[in-house]
Amino acid sequence: MEALVKMITEKTGISPAQATTAIQTVVGFLKDKMPAGIGNQVESFIQSDGKGSFGGVADNLTGKIGGMFGK
Repeated sequence: MEALVKMITEKTGISPAQATTAIQTVVGFLKDKMPAGIGNQVESFIQSDGKGSFGGVADNLTGKIGGMFGK
């Protein structure tokens, strides 16, 4: 998450603490709105500074969407 905090502080001029709060707010929103499990994977991806596997998130989302359409 450090890389994201740094990027936000550089682009917006807000403090690292404010950037961290903004990130946590967005992640919390996504976790509330996304299907169970996917929000947690997004949070893990952000916490790992993008070094984690986003493929698991995509695979999980594809499965959830396929289930909605009977596949």
